[in-house]
Amino acid sequence: MLAVAQRELVERKRWLTREQFVELLSVAQVLPGPNIVNLSMMIGDRWFGVRGAMSALAGMLTLPLVIVLVLASLYGRYDNHPVVSGALRGMGVAAAGLVFTTALKLLPTLRDNALGLLTSLGFAAATALAVTLLNWPLLGVVAGLGPLAIALAWRRLPP
Repeated sequence: MLAVAQRELVERKRWLTREQFVELLSVAQVLPGPNIVNLSMMIGDRWFGVRGAMSALAGMLTLPLVIVLVLASLYGRYDNHPVVSGALRGMGVAAAGLVFTTALKLLPTLRDNALGLLTSLGFAAATALAVTLLNWPLLGVVAGLGPLAIALAWRRLPP
């Protein structure tokens, strides 16, 4: 979903620059709830105020809710079928690819980041290593590395 939002908002519609998209996404990730829903509400609010934010929320939740309910009922019926399990594995790989592609597209925005490109990539690598190879819980890794990255960025910001 995030990859589609980035393509539509930045590349196709040009409503946001890459930097604005990354900035809004950063805020959306800190807020409770799904990132894409938070992002859509912020964009709706930016152009149409509270009504835009509420419309964005309704638009982001209504159709996906119906689709998930239909798919959940179908999954309950066909969960043991090999085609269904294969399709779910394939969707997992496709989702990972979309996230990776979006990260690559947004990589140039790190040059203007207070941490800089190399430091940002170092934090990303440390996070990936800790979560994937060391099997540390994501919440603990973010709670440990997050404040460190914030303090370092704060220190590097001009007065």
